[in-house]
Amino acid sequence: MTARVPTVLAMRPDVAEAAFPDALRRRLDAVAEVDHTLVLTDFGDPRAALALARAEVLISGWGCPLVDAAVLDAAPNLRVVVHAAGTVKHHLSPDFWHRGLAASSAADANAYPVVQFTLSLILLAGKRALRMAHEYAAGEYKGRGTARDFGNVDRTVGVIGASRIGRLLLPLLVREGFRVLLSDPTLSDADAAGLVPAPHRVDLVPLDELLVRSDVVTVHAPELPETRHLLDARRLGLLRDGTILVNTARGSLIDTEALTRLCAAGRIDAYLDVTDPEPLPPGHPLFALPNVLVTPHLAGAMGTEVARLGEFAVAEVERFAAGLPLVGAVRASDLTRIA
Repeated sequence: MTARVPTVLAMRPDVAEAAFPDALRRRLDAVAEVDHTLVLTDFGDPRAALALARAEVLISGWGCPLVDAAVLDAAPNLRVVVHAAGTVKHHLSPDFWHRGLAASSAADANAYPVVQFTLSLILLAGKRALRMAHEYAAGEYKGRGTARDFGNVDRTVGVIGASRIGRLLLPLLVREGFRVLLSDPTLSDADAAGLVPAPHRVDLVPLDELLVRSDVVTVHAPELPETRHLLDARRLGLLRDGTILVNTARGSLIDTEALTRLCAAGRIDAYLDVTDPEPLPPGHPLFALPNVLVTPHLAGAMGTEVARLGEFAVAEVERFAAGLPLVGAVRASDLTRIA
């Protein structure tokens, strides 16, 4: 029998419990030597030293502390970090990448709940459900809307960024009958054409044109220095009256002050699962606006969905133990284009 790979868990204990139910723990135990009672949130914990000294695999998750030079020095046998969540940017330091270690992320498993949530928001927003709910509560409901700004037929959705989530969303949008515009400076027209099944099409256009032409704009670009306030006051001003803006990517992509002014004026509706800052301070004007919905970054895996992240991570450890390539491999060169 092949020796099991020494493995350490680093995440919040509640995350470990949700990500690795009994059946997954047994599956992990078949290939990994892991102490499920030791779930690290502090690499300085006295109990961590022995486990880190032996570890070849670190399974990280939400709440994992920074993996810096000191941690790497304490884990001389470490070969791979498998992240049972999305982005690895916040817990793998530059030292990790400089040492050439392997990393994997369950971002693919985390993506589909975000796609489902985003599509749901787009469909809900198209019915002007938020505005109608406020009117109903105030006794101002006048019956089913017949104005042209109601409904999801004959609508154009602009997708900013052909990210992992953006690419998964595109086929669902064309299936729902939307015209779809896409803005992504890394793509060619031929690239864009291959993102949805024939006979559907996606039109690749410059960002400013997308903003002018879209009834709904949904944001899926990565958080990078050059994408901070990608939607600034000038670009937000290009949106037509009644446009719906959906952001399930990162709050920093939108200038919050400019967005607040635009929404307060009633020019657009906004559905925001992410904000800048995050969380928004209590009493922020966006919370009180009848044309804005702010949710607490819940689009990604939650509750029963978290086990999907654990399942992906266990499968990666199984592949690593068998000497197979990692499906969710993340490389240093990827950091400039991923969330």
